[in-house]
Formats: sequence, structure tokens, C-alpha cells
Amino acid sequence: MAEEIMTPIPEEESRNFIHQFIDEDIAEGGRFQGMAVHTRFPPEPNGYLHIGHCKALCIDFGTAEKYGGLCNLRMDDTNPSKEDVEYVQAIQEDIHWLGFDWGDRFFYASDYFERMYQCAVTLIRKGLAYVCELTPEQMREMRGDVNAPAQCPYRNRPAEESLDLFARMRAGEFPDGSMTLRAKIDPSSGNFNMRDPVIYRISRAHHHRQGDKWCIYPMYDFAHPIEDALEGITHSLCSLEFEAHRPLYDWVVEHCDLPARPRQIEFARLGINYTVMSKRKLRTLVEEGRVSGWDDPRMPTLCGLRRRGYTPASVRNFCERIGVAKASSTVEFAFLEHCLREDLNETARRVMAVIRPVKLTITNYPEGQSETFQVENNPNRPEDGVRAITFSRELYVEAEDFLETPVPKYKRLYPGGPECRLKGAYLITCTGCKKDAAGNVTEILATYDPESRGGNPADGRKVKGATIHWVDAATAVDAECRLYDNLFTDPAPDAADKDFLECLNPASLETVAGCKVEAGLAQAEAPASFQFMRVGYFCLDSRDSRPGHLVFNRSVGLKDSFKL
Repeated sequence: MAEEIMTPIPEEESRNFIHQFIDEDIAEGGRFQGMAVHTRFPPEPNGYLHIGHCKALCIDFGTAEKYGGLCNLRMDDTNPSKEDVEYVQAIQEDIHWLGFDWGDRFFYASDYFERMYQCAVTLIRKGLAYVCELTPEQMREMRGDVNAPAQCPYRNRPAEESLDLFARMRAGEFPDGSMTLRAKIDPSSGNFNMRDPVIYRISRAHHHRQGDKWCIYPMYDFAHPIEDALEGITHSLCSLEFEAHRPLYDWVVEHCDLPARPRQIEFARLGINYTVMSKRKLRTLVEEGRVSGWDDPRMPTLCGLRRRGYTPASVRNFCERIGVAKASSTVEFAFLEHCLREDLNETARRVMAVIRPVKLTITNYPEGQSETFQVENNPNRPEDGVRAITFSRELYVEAEDFLETPVPKYKRLYPGGPECRLKGAYLITCTGCKKDAAGNVTEILATYDPESRGGNPADGRKVKGATIHWVDAATAVDAECRLYDNLFTDPAPDAADKDFLECLNPASLETVAGCKVEAGLAQAEAPASFQFMRVGYFCLDSRDSRPGHLVFNRSVGLKDSFKL
């Protein structure tokens, strides 16, 4: 089914089919009679969580919260090749940042390796599993098609022989890839996942927790239902690609003599345009130095979004508002930005900062004089109070707020132009400028109306010019601002027919040095977020900013083009 861009629906119209299924299970009783709703979030510790995982964990933890149940955190470390304790710690940090907690229910799938092995032995004894010596290539060749069943010369191997070989596989007697253990199900099934799937393989990979204790590892389709059943999970919520694997999930639960019978329910994964969600591709970006790390603010990882200034409330609101769907769809990245903008509009302190400064001299303001203005920190939050900002003869304004020769309808500063407001201070009129030898403007000249303190003329005349933000040159501090754009130029860089590296946006990061910000920001600490008035929302960079070297990341612009 082709993906389509999904427009989030209003909350009052949303319907969560997962909750409908759970409501039905509760009403019917049966296998869940008297049990609390129990979910789990099972990330594989081979990379950092990204916004796609965030949807899943919000569904898992959020469902447990809704029903007053429990949610486990389980590291699905059954594939040791790329797993690392670094990722385990990062996953825990990200989940806590979002405001979820697993209490004492933190598990590793590798803790169940012995139980899984015994389940496999049980299947062999029941005549439901056998050791196979086909190579992967031979297995593919003999898999059959819709008109022909799969074939395997080892399918009728005696149970005692398979038990002996499986024990010797565990003991390390055979080379990697030489043997597998396969479930004996249905070689003619229309669902190819049921055509005697591999449930164990030989792999001498060092495990980050088990070391070299094991040289055979269970396949995910075999391990997953066992893990869920051993933990008493009632509802195993999975992404849509596991829908075709559900019959195998149920088969394992039925035949392995497990203490519980979880129900698997699938939902569509989150897709966002101008983004890749594959951990393999994200790892490539990191390892090839295309980004500065997993927490690069251009990355869709939660640590990257956090460093860019995204808040837990904005991310959770985004996940809630896109809803839970059964069909694959793609959400616009602009909607994620919209959710952040909504949150920061309510919570971020307003400050003045000049990204590309040029000096403005008010020629009729007394030299050596200075005054202060009291301004609101956030008009949406009166409880945040006010702060004092200084004003003097020399200020900094944005270079783009001046044109020596204006274009039509230009209402900012130019010689002989209209009065403009300096935000919260005075009315000024541009009288000219100074230039260097190359013809570049180095200083704007203006006069002010002393009777217009606060930006309001005493005679009530109409001000035709724009309102200009500024900082006091005498007290402003230097800062570096990093302006981010989409990491990719193509809205679908993850498409199978594209090389995602060729879609990288060379203008995804612009670093601007020599910016000027209010003096009070010198004491700010990460992860504080601010609205730079007329510019955008910015946050202190948690890695590179330090006293004497302020670094701000642009989280999102002020303009909101997204329409619900």
C-alpha cells in the first residue's frame, strides 16, 4: 500500500483501535480475566532512540498509564553484533526525559537465554523443531513459492539426533552458519514466515552482557513471544511489519509451555518526511562524519531533538495528536515543528538577540547616558515577571533592518524613511549611514524622539515604520548561533529507490559567529530555551556552550506554515 501524507486529526475525533481491542478483552474476560493491562517497550540496544521509537514508547507506556497497568522496559539484546552498554544508558535517559518510568521492571532479553534454550529443546522433543544443515542460499532456493511448498532434507530428522546436534551446537562444535534450528510448522503455508522458520543460529559474536558464554542465539521471532510470556505481558504492541509474524508469535506461545498468553497487536510505524528512521542509516551518518554524532541537532534521535531544544511536552503532544493508525502514512516534519512552537510560545522567555549585527548610533542621545527598561519575560506567563534591559547611545540591530536604497513597501530603516519603533524603547528616524572602503555599511545613524519612551509618541501620532529589535552595545555579549534546516533536501530520502546520502542538504547547518545577545543571557544554563524576538526560538547548546562562549541552537522559526 502506498504511503500518504497524514494530517493529524483533532483529539476529540481520534479513535485508538488498540484501546478498543483492550476494552473488548477486558469485557470478555477469558485469558486476561483479573489481570492488569501489562505492556512492554523492547528497544534493541544497537543505537539511539529516534522519533519513530518515541511513538512506540508513548503507545506502550501511555496505554499502561491509561489502564492503571504496568509497562516493562526490556533491552532486546538477542543480536549481539551491534549492541553496547552506551545505547542501554542512552535509551533509559531518553525515556526518563519524556516523563515515563518503568519502576523496578527493567529486563534484558539475554537474561532469558537459558529459558529460551529449554523451550527449543521442548519443541524438539515434541517433534516440532529440527536441526537443519542447509546453507542460507540453499534454504532460499528450497523455500518454494505460492504454488510449491518448501523442502528440507532434514525435516524428518529424528528428535534424538536433533537434540544431540543442538546440544553440540551450544557447545561450540560446529562453525558459524553451518547449522540452524528450525521450527517444524507448515512448509506449504501461504504465510512464508510459517514455512519452518529458523529459530536458532550459530554465531560466535561477543555479547555485551553474556560475554562468550553463548555461541548460539535465538531469532527475534522466537525470542520475542517467550520474553513477553515470561514477563506476564498481556498486550504486546508492535509495529505493522510484525503483522505477518503474528501467527508465528501465537504458535510459539502455544507450543512452548509458557506461563502466559500475550496478545500481539500491530500499529503503523511513524514516518516523517525529510527524515530517515533506519538505525543503520543513522549510524552511517554518524560513522562517516556526516553529522557530529548521535546527538547532532539535525538528527531525528531523541538526544538530537533534545539538544536542538525540543521539549518532552512537545514530543509527547506530537505523538498523541498524530494518533494510532493501522495503515502506513507519513507525517509532515512541519507538524513536529508546530507542536514545539506551540509549547515554546507558552513557556519560553522572550529576549532580544541580533544574529547579524550592525551598529546603530542615535546621534541626539546624550553621550555617556544610559537607562533601563522593564520588559516582560513572557506575556503568556505573568508569573515569570519582568527583567531590566539597558539602553544607550549605541545599539546593535539586524543588518537586514537597514537598506540604504529601499525596495517598495520597505518599512524599516533607511535614510529619510518613516519613524520606526525600537522594541519597548523609543521611536527613531534613520538619517544616514557610514561605510567602509569596500562600500559596506558599518554604522547606521538615527535620531530619537525623547518624548516617546516605551515606543509610544506623546502626541499619539501614527507610526508607519516597523518595530525593530535591538541590544545595547555597551552591555551586549557575544554568542554563536547555529541555524538548522532539514538534513535532507528530498521529502522521501528513505525510499528504496534512492541513495539517502545523495539527498543530504549541504545547507542544513549555518554557523553564525559574532551575534549579540542581552547581557542577562551570559548566566543562562542549558537546556534553557528562549524566543529571540522577531528571529525564532533558540536554546543553549548542551555540549558546546560554556561561560564566555555562548552557543545557541535554533530550535524552530517563529513563522508557522502548518495548517491543521
